[in-house]
Amino acid sequence: MEILNLTIPSANRFATDYINQESYMNNFFHYKYKDPSDFTKRLEELQIRNFPREELANYIENFMEQYPSSDAVKRSIEKLRQENSVVVLGGQQAGILTGPLYTIYKIISIVVLAREKEREFGIPVVPVFWIAGEDHDFLEINHVYISSNKKIEKWSFPERVIEKKMASNIPLNKEVCLKWIESIIETFGETNYTNSLLEFLEQSLKHSKTFVDFFAYMIMVLFKETGLLLVDSGDRRIRSLEKEIFVRQIKGCIDITQSVLNQQDEIKKQGLKPVIELTSQTANLFYYDPSLQERILLEYDSKEGKFFGKNGTVSFSEEDLIHFALTNPENLSNNVVTRPLTQEWLFPTLAFIGGPGEIAYWAELKTVFERFEIKMPPIVPRLNITLLERSIETDLNDLGIDIKEALSTGVQRQKELFLAAIKNETIETLFLQTKKQLIDRYELIEEHIKYHNKGLIPLLNKNRSIVLKQIDFMQRKIEESDRLKHEIILRKFDRIETSLKPNGAPQERIWNILYYLNQYGFHLLDELLNLPYQFDGTHKLIKI
Repeated sequence: MEILNLTIPSANRFATDYINQESYMNNFFHYKYKDPSDFTKRLEELQIRNFPREELANYIENFMEQYPSSDAVKRSIEKLRQENSVVVLGGQQAGILTGPLYTIYKIISIVVLAREKEREFGIPVVPVFWIAGEDHDFLEINHVYISSNKKIEKWSFPERVIEKKMASNIPLNKEVCLKWIESIIETFGETNYTNSLLEFLEQSLKHSKTFVDFFAYMIMVLFKETGLLLVDSGDRRIRSLEKEIFVRQIKGCIDITQSVLNQQDEIKKQGLKPVIELTSQTANLFYYDPSLQERILLEYDSKEGKFFGKNGTVSFSEEDLIHFALTNPENLSNNVVTRPLTQEWLFPTLAFIGGPGEIAYWAELKTVFERFEIKMPPIVPRLNITLLERSIETDLNDLGIDIKEALSTGVQRQKELFLAAIKNETIETLFLQTKKQLIDRYELIEEHIKYHNKGLIPLLNKNRSIVLKQIDFMQRKIEESDRLKHEIILRKFDRIETSLKPNGAPQERIWNILYYLNQYGFHLLDELLNLPYQFDGTHKLIKI
């Protein structure tokens, strides 16, 4: 296995500028992720703050009892209890079958950076993955993409969820899920690893009740030996640790929202578009209504001094909502603005691992943190990875295509140029001339009959259309015959595009880890975890 570091700009301009540490980024972040001294400063900041270490470690220990464990996991829990320990934190929604590859790469980033910083500082550094189980956007987590019949197809889980339920509360139909999984694995083709992959999936499914359970079980089978710890933000039990956090957020809701709006103004001055959607009334908290089994985004009316849900579904005074936070915290949850605050108050976070989108929205939160007299952690871009299979590398070499170009723009343009080069221009010209002559002749016929047989003109036009379609049919058949002569080359173009730039998107945003586990076995993850990564913002091309 070989790793190459490539410079490939992100489609997200803000993320690209952040990776390159452009000077204006200082307006939006407290630390520079490329500056080692800033991690030392961060440690100093954490040392003078207090965290609910014991309560948090007890919660995680209890929560993770239902999932596969290891001595490394137990050591991580004990490390978290130590007063000098810190964490590397990152998170994602609970995608079905672990979701797109970038979720796996985010976990690898967390584990690798935690190892690196533990060696560097000589203190316990714990890898923590935050499952966004309170999220209710089922359509974002209910599908995978597969390659079938030379097409990329989106296969959604064959059951609908209409209510805005939290992922942690969405039950998993095991029978339906197993059949769906088997049909997906079938598209991969059978290898020496297929049976063990199916066994892994069946066992994970057997021990799961919800979508989050299924996600968490799979992740712990794959990463338990790394000492990774999991947190489910949708779990009712963790809310008891967040009571006072909710109170702070309720009391400060006006300031929180205004801080974001002010920071967004600064973003706009750089010619960039803010990513967080909110108004001056946004309270940045959700209320979970047990009767509706839905999350309701709360807003705040400063004139009335009340928190309310959309369309008047619920209403609370500030005093009532604070009382609710202290007595029933399991029915409140964060949004994209308050979740980082909650993470910051719970965990001694040395670094947060973020994707391009997360980097952009964290930039809008700097003054929110300052409002509470704390700093946001260093935001370290997760590892951007592309897996290059040997057969695809061979195709690239055969066609003389540069890998950076294939990763940046795909190979459709080269394919079109090749098709243009193999066209029989003489045949194409003859067909064009034939169609033009035919149209001219039919126009002459129409001119002759319009005075004497006007009623036949519709039939004449229909006849012309039929003849032209037959000519087009014959032209297509000749073109298809020419393409068949070059089918081997055309398939190489398609294989490259499907593997590296599926649907015009990065590989890591479309494909799922199961295909690669089926092809190369579970040891693939161990090899990926032990490569010599650098958190320098470059794209990691890994030859497998």
